[in-house]
Amino acid sequence: MTRQIRLNALDMMCMGATPGIWRHPRDRSRGYNTLEYWTDLARTLERGLFDSIFIADIYGVYDVFSGNADSAFTHAVEFPVCDPMLTVPAMAMVTEHLGFGVTSTLTYEPVYSFARRAATLDHLTNGRFAWNIVTGYLESAARGFGLTEQLSHDQRYDFGDEYLQVLYKLWEGSWEDDAIINDKQAGVFADAGKIHRIEHHGKYLDMEGYQLCEPSPQRTPVLFQAGASGRGRQFAATHAECVFTAGLTPAATARTVQDLRARAVEQGRAGHDLIIYNALALVCGETDAEAQAKLEDYREHVDIEGSLTLFAGYTGIDFAGLDLDHPLRYFESNAIRSFVEGFTVADPDREWTLREIAKFLGVGGFAPIAVGSPATLADIMAHWMAETDIDGFNLLYSVTPDDFEDVVNLVVPELQRRGLYRHEYAPGTLRAKLTGAGRNHLPASHPAACYRR
Repeated sequence: MTRQIRLNALDMMCMGATPGIWRHPRDRSRGYNTLEYWTDLARTLERGLFDSIFIADIYGVYDVFSGNADSAFTHAVEFPVCDPMLTVPAMAMVTEHLGFGVTSTLTYEPVYSFARRAATLDHLTNGRFAWNIVTGYLESAARGFGLTEQLSHDQRYDFGDEYLQVLYKLWEGSWEDDAIINDKQAGVFADAGKIHRIEHHGKYLDMEGYQLCEPSPQRTPVLFQAGASGRGRQFAATHAECVFTAGLTPAATARTVQDLRARAVEQGRAGHDLIIYNALALVCGETDAEAQAKLEDYREHVDIEGSLTLFAGYTGIDFAGLDLDHPLRYFESNAIRSFVEGFTVADPDREWTLREIAKFLGVGGFAPIAVGSPATLADIMAHWMAETDIDGFNLLYSVTPDDFEDVVNLVVPELQRRGLYRHEYAPGTLRAKLTGAGRNHLPASHPAACYRR
């Protein structure tokens, strides 16, 4: 049986996905702070049978470039940015199947209140909510929350492991399945003996309390994760159900996928318990020539300084004043190490200069770019699937909503004609759609299962 391709759509509640392209005359990202933008996009993606919309998010500002945030403000580099959680109920109202994967930074979210917020969204979406687990990478975020500096890269993941333990206790262990009686005549809503106080006294977190929400359709929302460093992959192999990778070549992606699946097996899970999506930016036209012309049009709007401001924030290194034509070398950082690795270690056959990186990031962001007609793009996507063992793609855009509409109207029908894409949604919660009918809750092989009553 032909393995079918899964699709997610990546967006962010800010002025465009990449610096500069928001200036394009057809781009509508200026509506990022309106409900209409998000509900229209949700309808489009559900029409294209996407698994979910994945909404990125950050706390803090990109103030590494030149030692201040002026460039981020001037060029709209993921700024201003609103709270993506608040878009979910509106999108859920206009869709029936689309999932909602929303980023929330555990380093700065109190675990007790986050447990309630996530469960509430899972209720309001009828079990279509997913959490993209991130630990943060901006020093400006730490200062914004009253800290002098953020934890080190690996310490943030150590904190994340403990944070997830507390959430599993609340989501999986506080309420028994049959705790709710809802007997109006007897005047009994719940069996008090089946609702349990959670206690946790650890290195980073100390709490006692009950999960305030009754169990939601999925109990624990679907867990997304995108850590690509060695420590990040270990975290993903332990906790994640869906993993986002950003390999720039099939060979680099295949190595990452193989490592992730092997690490999952070491954790007592099956390698294919991980549903892996690689980032991909599609530029589509009716013909290859039309698509290439569209790409050149997009490149006319790339903002070099804005892109370097973004890359400086990703890596924690100030690139202002450096020779833009000097090759980038690998270095350690306390930010997103995989972004440097992607241009150096993971792609040893090419030397990237800062100018080339800036131009690359300006179209589609940190993702390989596929350009062509629907048939050409389908060929490329099928090749990636065959060569990498991924499950699908996390699609990035340059111009919104045009690029997503092109995928839905042109690429999806071509994939369907080839038997590479479904024709309808499976029933049930997001987890059931992803893993199989009736599988609403995390499996017994997941570490959360040990906290169940």
